[in-house]
Amino acid sequence: MVRRVASQVHQQVARLMRGNYITNEPVWYQAVLDNPPITLAPRAPPARTGYDQKPATTSSSKLRPHSARPLPIYYVEDDLRRQFFRDHPFEAFRPTSLVENDVVQTQTGVSGKEWTRLRQRGRNPTPDDAIKFALNLYQYHSLSLSDAYSRAVGQFRALRSEHHIASTFAAMEAQELGSKFGPSEIERSYLLNKKNIETWERQEELDEGAMAARKRWKAIVENRHGANQWTKGQEYVRLWQEGIRPNYMPALTEPVEAVAAASVKSTVDYMNLSGR
Repeated sequence: MVRRVASQVHQQVARLMRGNYITNEPVWYQAVLDNPPITLAPRAPPARTGYDQKPATTSSSKLRPHSARPLPIYYVEDDLRRQFFRDHPFEAFRPTSLVENDVVQTQTGVSGKEWTRLRQRGRNPTPDDAIKFALNLYQYHSLSLSDAYSRAVGQFRALRSEHHIASTFAAMEAQELGSKFGPSEIERSYLLNKKNIETWERQEELDEGAMAARKRWKAIVENRHGANQWTKGQEYVRLWQEGIRPNYMPALTEPVEAVAAASVKSTVDYMNLSGR
């Protein structure tokens, strides 16, 4: 039997019984017919009955096709927030707290028809306050969306300018009275970048010192007679004629004591040359 979902097993059994592929009716067949399972197939439209069918006068060509795509979710705040941060991009860089509590904070402050000025929510408003104020003007004060946005933005900029001037003069007054402020975020970032660049320069100096140290170390090769002379094979032929076997690797043919003595002699010679 082909693979079916659980809600279609009894339908497939009915087809097999009609085709005489199953002679004996299953025990559970009549119980499933009395209590049919719920359709589980996703995106499958429910079975239509004669009660909920549309009248015959309705043309089938005018029916809209079924779509499983959800309807778009639209909020007016989205348009206001998008336009606000397009006009004020640097407001997104202001530090904000992203800590979430176990409960959602309730809205505080005036709202509705009583909220006529943005300053009623504070002298240092946030971008969300400006967006909510524009939406409040649009919903409760019979203003168009563009007029509500322009009024909210104008009051927001005025309050921000007032707060900036007040903060600047307060800092100047504190400095005149002897207060000392630490570095700002920009100055701290500049100092960190400068410190990192100094480590790069120091690394280059260390690399150059390591290269110079490696150049001072040279291999010590034992000088042998005739090692740097080229006789075009004449010396080899002479030794062959005299029956002398040439020795190219004395470390493998000479006794261990002789090789150790030669190694100690070369070490002493090197220390004498280097002045240690």
